Amino acid sequence: MAATLETIVGHAAEFIPRRFLSNGHVQTIAGNFLPRVDTLPPAESRLVEVSPATDGQISSQVRCDCHWQPESVRAARPTAIIVHGLEGSSDSQYVIGNANKLWQSGCNIVRMNMRNCGGTEALTPTLYHSGLSGDVLAVMRFFADREQLQSISLIGYSMGGNLALKLAGELGSSVPAELRSVIGVSPAVDLGPSADALHLPVNRLYEMKFLRALLRRFRRKTALFPRAYDANRADGIRSLREFDDRITALYSGFTGADDYYYRAAAARVLDRIAVPTLILHASDDPFLRILPESRSKIQTNSHVTFIETRHGGHCAFLSQADAVSGYDGYWAEHTLLRFLLANA
Repeated sequence: MAATLETIVGHAAEFIPRRFLSNGHVQTIAGNFLPRVDTLPPAESRLVEVSPATDGQISSQVRCDCHWQPESVRAARPTAIIVHGLEGSSDSQYVIGNANKLWQSGCNIVRMNMRNCGGTEALTPTLYHSGLSGDVLAVMRFFADREQLQSISLIGYSMGGNLALKLAGELGSSVPAELRSVIGVSPAVDLGPSADALHLPVNRLYEMKFLRALLRRFRRKTALFPRAYDANRADGIRSLREFDDRITALYSGFTGADDYYYRAAAARVLDRIAVPTLILHASDDPFLRILPESRSKIQTNSHVTFIETRHGGHCAFLSQADAVSGYDGYWAEHTLLRFLLANA
């Protein structure tokens, strides 16, 4: 059963937004662009095979950027596998921010890139999508075996949060002993409603940012694998749902966007999660939606601690910094750190 809220967040239980940043849109934008302090040691980059070669195609590999504690204590130290969001990478600001705090607390860090992300389009013939929870499992098993790790936690932001929670639900009571906790920050557990919220006029700026990046990536894939992809399918796409219907679904084995959103969503398996899990969500998240049915599954699962703040935006949660205590104001990063250490 998950640790109590008091154990997890201590004095930070109440999120108070940073001055002038109470608006969800302002939080979201500021959280995306504010730089984090980065004192991490140089990363050891490892390629992990997440899907074997088939039908003459190359295998699918992802790149993980790792920071290991000294070999004498490495296996016993908590290990955090951090999974970024849509069109992010292992270098996303929130990944770097969490990695620094976790590293300084004595954890091993694995900054995982999803397929095609972080400049790895040539390492897989496939696209990436929100249903590839098996990739996270492959990464976890690879490093657990290679380093004989005793305590692993999964941390996912937005799309990465969906992947981590989906994997936890799919594992159910068969969760490996080394997986001690799962954390989702602004997790996109209900994909369809969130994609539709992105298309609202007030959120079109976010949607177009995601869409331009996705279309650029798709065009790079068509150049690398011209026999596998039709570049013309990208013409005229004006929404994320349309991209998922015409491209993601077609090339990833779904019948359409609705089938993809249903089968890839963690919402289907939230009630099966059997490992200590923390979900952080802001009521003023501009585009992420959690449906009542998903909320019910979350709230009735004793393994899940759900913290919903009034403010915080999407993946931001910027509170007031305190120079005296050294608190930098990244509330979600401090909150999930306490949860991870309480369950390691």
